[in-house]
Order: sequence, then structure tokens, then C-alpha cells
Amino acid sequence: MKKRIIVLGCTGSIGRNALEVVRAYPERLEVVGLSAHTRDRELLAAAREFGVERLALTGKRGGGVPYEGEEGLLHLIEETEADIVVNGIAGTRGLLPSLKALETGKDLALANKESLVVAGELLLETATRNGRHILPVDSEHAAIFSLLRNVPPDAVKALYLTASGGALRDIPLSRLEEITPEEALRHPTWEMGPKITIDSATLANKGLEVIEAAVLFGVPPESVRVVIHPQSVVHGLILLRDGSWHAQMSTPDMRLPIQQALFHPEVPPQAPAPLLLEEGLDLSFRPVDGRRYPMLGLAYQALASQGKRIAFNAANEEAVRAFLERRISFPRIAEVVESVLAREWPSPRGGISPILALDAEVRRVTEGILKERSDHAS
Repeated sequence: MKKRIIVLGCTGSIGRNALEVVRAYPERLEVVGLSAHTRDRELLAAAREFGVERLALTGKRGGGVPYEGEEGLLHLIEETEADIVVNGIAGTRGLLPSLKALETGKDLALANKESLVVAGELLLETATRNGRHILPVDSEHAAIFSLLRNVPPDAVKALYLTASGGALRDIPLSRLEEITPEEALRHPTWEMGPKITIDSATLANKGLEVIEAAVLFGVPPESVRVVIHPQSVVHGLILLRDGSWHAQMSTPDMRLPIQQALFHPEVPPQAPAPLLLEEGLDLSFRPVDGRRYPMLGLAYQALASQGKRIAFNAANEEAVRAFLERRISFPRIAEVVESVLAREWPSPRGGISPILALDAEVRRVTEGILKERSDHAS
């Protein structure tokens, strides 16, 4: 029997790779629902190829699809019989679809790390209540998830996430002030959307992943560590209490963690692009430079409470948008987030509505700070 899949954000990087996996295993996997934000032509082309009728377009009206808007997407998830939802939506917009997938009895293949950062406890509780799984699609968390299945929990001393360092890892610190969005968007390894590529350059992306790992795997923040690994071949490591290391290595190909999630609990039949050690392989690791990447330190500060996590995520999204719109310079992203985090942000109580209300308030405050800085700059 085929596993039935809904792919959210099917025209983005995660979504396109998910469809590649389905193409490779048509006898095992079936797409039953698709969504996109504004790329209606790509959405309709995918629908024709995979024979999908249940389609949602969230950021554009009149695209000739059955479900429109954010509310329409939630109806698609609720009304479509499926086994698993691949959430490749970028940013906090992916939170409600993540929750709806679990509420309606579907497993969640999660690339939208913001969902766990902002509402991880709620998602985990919902998954447990409905007997569903949250399966990480980030290459680092997929690696840790796989490694932890093979060792007793009390044997683990630390989890290590690797970071490529982003597009600006070798740029002199003195030049960061003049970096343009175009330069920051040239990622050396991965092809991703603009927001996550900027997050990679600031290491906010790795900060979000540190929070995600602490929440998803239920470990203390200090036991989640980050190292720069330019080759992007080792995706995650665990250090055991006896001093030994376990590492997960593969070619940097997003199809691998996606197919691991789609085939869970089985092991996929083959790798999309196997890593061949016989061809030679050089691996290097180095510590994170806090001067170059202040956003990582801010992420660890945000782990103090759910309110701080929500503030970190929302402030970063707004600051990155301002940088892409050329309203602030690259170093100002971290400065804006630091200003927002310095305020008191109480943790919300009582489900999803207070979480969304706090998120909106953080964005309002952040926009005020951005306007002040833009006015001063002009």
C-alpha cells in the first residue's frame, strides 16, 4: 500500500526535493495534496504530473485551485486523507499547518523549524495525544534523530550540529557593513529560499536549530553544540559519555533526510547520491566565531523561555526582511534582534491563540525599532 503524502510549499526547495523523492519511488509513495504560496503555474504543473486534485494557494487569489488563503490550506489538510504531511513552508506561517496535520491524525515531516521554536511543547503534546510522529527534515536533526535511535539516552553527553558558515564565512569582518543582499544569498552548498539563506549567513538558522534540537530531543540547551564544517558532509554528531563519537555522513542532498522521513520507520532502499569515500574526502571542523555570528549566542539566550524563543524568531524574520528590502545593513540584523530580546516577553499560556498574539506583538515592536534605525540611517 502506498504512503499518501501532502506536500506544503511544493514549489520551494523542500517541496521540489520531496517531489523528486516521490518520482524515485512511485510504487511506494503517492501525492494526494499540494500547496504553494504564489507560484500557481508551478503548482498546477505539479498537480498535472502527479494527478493531484486537492490544491491550495495561500498568497494569491484566483489561481484556479479548490483551496485559497491560509484558512483554505488548513481545510485542505483537514479534508484530505493522508498518512504524512511534508511541511516545507518558510517562517512562522508554517506553524498552524503543522498543528493541523497532527490534530487530524497525520505524521509530520517537518522542515519548518519555526514551528518547534515557537510552539514545540504544544506540537509534541498534540503528536503524543494523537499517536503521531514529528519527523525532522532538516539534515542536521534528521542525522541526530537517526543516531539517537542506536544508543541509550543516558549514554549521550552532547549533540553536535554542523554549520557550513554560510555565504559570508570567509568575508573579512570589516566588510560585513557593506554586504549586499545579493552577496549574502550566494550560499556555498545548499540551494534554499532567501530568508533561510540569510539566516545561514548570520547563523540564525543554526540558532533556530539549536532551539529545535533542545525542544525536539528533550535535552538541556548546554548539551546542544555547534561547529563550523565547511564541507557539509557530516550533518550531525553525538558525543557519548565514554568519549566516543557517532557521526552521520552523506552527500549534501536534501532528498536524503526527506526520504528518511517519508519511509520512517523503514530505511529507504537506496541513497539518491551516495557518498563514496574511495574517491577521497577531506573533513574539517572549527569553532564558531562569536564576533562573526552573534545571532548564535542570542539563540542560546532565547532558550531561557518560550516567550524569548518566540521573540527571537519573530524579530529575526522582520529584521531579515528589512535587510532584503535594503532598509538596514547586514550587521544590524543581530543588533535589532538583541534589542528585542532585551525586553521582557512572558511565555504564553493556553494554546495557540496566545502564541500568535505574542508573535504579532513582537513583530510590532520590532518594526518600531527598525523604523527608528532606518530614520537614523537616513
